[in-house]
Amino acid sequence: MKISNKPILPPATIGILGGGQLGQMMALSAKYMGYKVGVLDPTPHAPAAQVADFQIVAQYDDVDALTKLAKRSDVLTYEFENVDQDALAKVSSLTEVPQGTRELAITSHRLHEKDFLRSCGVPVTDYADVKTEADLRAAVKKIGMPGIIKTAEGGYDGHGQYDINKESDISTVNLDHREWIYEERQEFTKEASIMVTRDAKGKVIVFPLSENHHWHHILHTSIIPARVDDSVKKQAVSMATKIANALHLTGILGIEFFVMPDGNLMVNELAPRPHNSGHYSIEACNISQFEAHIRSICHLEIPEVHQYQPAVMVNMLGDELTLGRKELPKHPEWHFHDYGKAEIRPRRKMGHITVMGNSIDRLLQSLKQFE
Repeated sequence: MKISNKPILPPATIGILGGGQLGQMMALSAKYMGYKVGVLDPTPHAPAAQVADFQIVAQYDDVDALTKLAKRSDVLTYEFENVDQDALAKVSSLTEVPQGTRELAITSHRLHEKDFLRSCGVPVTDYADVKTEADLRAAVKKIGMPGIIKTAEGGYDGHGQYDINKESDISTVNLDHREWIYEERQEFTKEASIMVTRDAKGKVIVFPLSENHHWHHILHTSIIPARVDDSVKKQAVSMATKIANALHLTGILGIEFFVMPDGNLMVNELAPRPHNSGHYSIEACNISQFEAHIRSICHLEIPEVHQYQPAVMVNMLGDELTLGRKELPKHPEWHFHDYGKAEIRPRRKMGHITVMGNSIDRLLQSLKQFE
């Protein structure tokens, strides 16, 4: 693997594997800094491609296409964790892949991720490996109910998971010869997340803690800073620092937490990329999660993060984008982001809105249309 700590400076070319909205905002940050951007995505005119210098239209596991992107790029990154790691490894001698594949191997597989977090001494829910119905029954007997059975790889936004509330639920799960993880469901008071990265000197940079509200397992609203005690925020920073150093992190990482009734945090999941709950940072902080990511993979230093004002971010899912467009003329306070996706589909992330001000209640009122 081609690795260097030498700064990668504009007008170098950054290749992004994935052309969705995270890649789009990543590309915009890179373009502001003077970098060239190339995107590989199977969808022509994907959101990231709309703001990039070029797009290679191909499947993510197309080694020939990825080779073309690598040869045209000074550094490669990705916008989602379900990257074909073998394909990425095959082109890693052609250009810099500063994030490597270890982080992907850990975070793209829920069992590997939970094992890694436990090895860091970070609290996680009780869990068990499941391949057969007998395994699932044994896991339920050992861990108890209620629980959640999730695919070890490939699931997102509630896809590939089932609730297990009673024994009869076990027989409704189609395991489909894949690897699964059974997790004890936790009774928590809030969900929260934090973005973390490391810069060229290995300094850990942590963003403010976000309080998150979900709809059908999809993030819908984030409140920043989270409305929790300072002790909870300190725990989040401590855990984020521990995880970032254990991963030898390059690039941005999202860490999702459960805030437990006793005020302690439990890590739920990791995301080795920009995260929905960090979108507020574009307007509300001195540096966004996307610029921090670009700086990290290009071996540049990153300033300490400061939030200017409290913020609320809401995802526009499906037809909420149509509502948002209609309401936009009435709301000059909205920072409106339309991802430019070709088709509106139910529960699909179509855009987001960020508002800032001193009163969280007023900010939530400004976005009440999306409740």
